[in-house]
Amino acid sequence: MKKLFLMEVLCVSLVFNGMAQTDIIRQATQLEDKGLFNGAAELLTKAINSPAASATELKELEFERDRLERIKQDYSLTRDQLYQELKGAVKDLTAAEYDKWVQAGWFDSREIDGTLYFFGSGVSNLFFRHSELNPRRLKPRKNAERERLTLQNVEAIKQAAKAEHAPYVLPKKFHVTMGVTAKAEAAPAGEIIRAWVPIPRRYPFQSDFKLISSSCPVASIDDEESPVRSVYFEQVARKGKPTEFKIDYEFTMRGVHFDLAADQVRPYEPNDPAVRDYTGEGAHVVFTPEIKALSAKIIGHETNSLSKAKKIYDWLSDNLQYSYALEYSTIRNISDYCRSKGYGDCGQQALLFITLCRYNGVPARWQSGWNMFPGDTTNHDWTEIYLAPYGWMPVDPYMGNYAMRYITTLTPEQKLEIRDFYFGGLDQYRMAANSDHSHALNPPKQSMRSDDVDFQRGELEHSGKNIYFDQSSHHFERQELTFPQ
Repeated sequence: MKKLFLMEVLCVSLVFNGMAQTDIIRQATQLEDKGLFNGAAELLTKAINSPAASATELKELEFERDRLERIKQDYSLTRDQLYQELKGAVKDLTAAEYDKWVQAGWFDSREIDGTLYFFGSGVSNLFFRHSELNPRRLKPRKNAERERLTLQNVEAIKQAAKAEHAPYVLPKKFHVTMGVTAKAEAAPAGEIIRAWVPIPRRYPFQSDFKLISSSCPVASIDDEESPVRSVYFEQVARKGKPTEFKIDYEFTMRGVHFDLAADQVRPYEPNDPAVRDYTGEGAHVVFTPEIKALSAKIIGHETNSLSKAKKIYDWLSDNLQYSYALEYSTIRNISDYCRSKGYGDCGQQALLFITLCRYNGVPARWQSGWNMFPGDTTNHDWTEIYLAPYGWMPVDPYMGNYAMRYITTLTPEQKLEIRDFYFGGLDQYRMAANSDHSHALNPPKQSMRSDDVDFQRGELEHSGKNIYFDQSSHHFERQELTFPQ
């Protein structure tokens, strides 16, 4: 391995001066794929230090170098470290059994400069992908109450929508406290830290945003229909002190349920501004030969847009497995990554659904923010599809997948009811900040993004340099309020 690494670096040095930027990135990617991260970083550093690099090229090269470090942070466990974590999670685990699982590829791993490293969420993902191990789980999850409440809420929203002849019903009002904090060492004292904190975007089902307080003066608040809505701050870093950006706000969220009928669907107008940006390829939405083949397998001879979208949704619900994800910024094509692996988190499943829908002529787009379901507050991604005459409606591929593969205490009929509800339905326990993925912040960030696909945890920078997630933290707390009588 050492000789191979030296030969690769020597080849890089010999050809560097004649390489275009695209060739440099391609060469660096080849080195990365071989596990030669130091060689890839050295190549990119030489290109960054070259006087020939333009400002635009410099940013791309710096991101590629930073991406290597992000991958290293994701793959943080050695073989022995993962084994020790598993021994604390799986009853009666033996070394021989663990070796068998590793050889079978049960864990995400990368060769990095001569050492095999494993993804930091390997223990959790083992149980997601291998439910047969749940009886051996030393700390079993208690799912019954969550599943009961999910079904209860689904039924209540459906009943209210039917009674009111309206898709947006049963409003809930929330008070949210969210903070994004740069660590004390994230920026030198006296430097201005810029911060973007996500807030609710206006939707037919989400309204009445009101900023109650903030830990420092607000520089600006993004437009209520921004595709990636935030509150923007600037604050001076103090020596030895973390820099916190905290907000308190209120908003109203409604449950959603569309009563859909395939025979009512009609063609949409391609030049309609509401849909024209959500019908073709884009970042992480690529019509690869593999996507086309999967589409043919799922869709068959179906021609109705509603039926095609439902077929895609049902297939993903039945065939994908959930897994905690690598940082999105480290993945070249998220939708195809999810397809090829057969697993993914909520956002990866969402992008695969979006890609298949768009390829089949169904406008589809990203929607994301936070899930606020009782006892399960976390950042979350889902989607919307456009069907005339209904307009935009929510579809949450993860919830379909959750219903069919991970609910254990409900009947098959109840699981199907939950799955079918989240195709055209949504619970009230959401904070939706985004209506698009891979979208620029406002005001624009000068540096690279920590997450260049999604926006939920906030973004920080100073002096044109990104403050990555290892140098920051975030928290999100919510309280359900009572409407005035």
